Amino acid sequence: MKIAIIGVGTVGSAVATAVKNTGFVHEIVLFDRDGIRARAAAEDLGHAASFGFDVKISAVSNYRGIRGSDIVIISAGANQKPGETRTDLLNKNVAVIEDIVPRVMANVDAKKVKIIVVTNPLDVLVMLTQKISKLPAARVIGTGTMLDSARLRTILSRHLSVSTQSICAQVFGEHGDSSVVAWSGVTVGGFSLDEFCKQLKVSLPATTRNTISHRVHNAAYEIIQGRGATWDGIGASVSDLLRCIINDERRILTVSCVSGVQNAVAMSLPRVIGATGVIATLNPKLSSDESAALRKSAKIIKKNYDNIGK
Repeated sequence: MKIAIIGVGTVGSAVATAVKNTGFVHEIVLFDRDGIRARAAAEDLGHAASFGFDVKISAVSNYRGIRGSDIVIISAGANQKPGETRTDLLNKNVAVIEDIVPRVMANVDAKKVKIIVVTNPLDVLVMLTQKISKLPAARVIGTGTMLDSARLRTILSRHLSVSTQSICAQVFGEHGDSSVVAWSGVTVGGFSLDEFCKQLKVSLPATTRNTISHRVHNAAYEIIQGRGATWDGIGASVSDLLRCIINDERRILTVSCVSGVQNAVAMSLPRVIGATGVIATLNPKLSSDESAALRKSAKIIKKNYDNIGK
């Protein structure tokens, strides 16, 4: 399996490290317009690989070097700055995607390649990537709210004093400020959240749930404020998605993909992921308030997409 990573900044480097550590990839090609940075990243990662899996790692500054790639991961673009929203990045990163995608498609096999989009604002750029690439929507996948859902499970784990592995909790909609925490579907060890809290005598009132939702929505901003950027979480998200595709695991992940649901925008919903990409999209059973919030989130994504170039 050959993987190409486009953009080797902070996020791209973290993605490369996480992908290398899966052990499922035999070759990683790092592309960056800054050839010196790409070569330095490949050299450093190659040294790290000598302690683990045997992976061929190379750097290129010409798109011809990505030929033969089975999966292309796009992580290039401007990063969020303190005080900046993901939507604020729209015009900067639209130009990046419009430059990258045609060059990628000229050097890959359109009959089999899959593209994973990491760059923000993610859902809008998934739509744009799919439009420009002309690939089937099932093969253009954004990491979506995988990280948002992981943040939710982590916060709940700390509050409930139970492993994240026992918690099923998902965030849907935009990978952004309008994302929807699906409280109605949260389970812990197969029990509904309310039943779990009742049996263990744990208090989780509406005010606490609202606080947790707020923390999920603002997690990236807090990390950016203190660290300058987020990278470890998204690197792990990409590697998990990649593993699911490579192994044809058919797990359900909250990834972003263009579908007929919610007026054909790209947004995160529970989706079955396997070797061909998105195999199926599921419609979650939500409360009336959650359903309304999801529709609102879809409208925000569509509005941002329609504003491209304006």
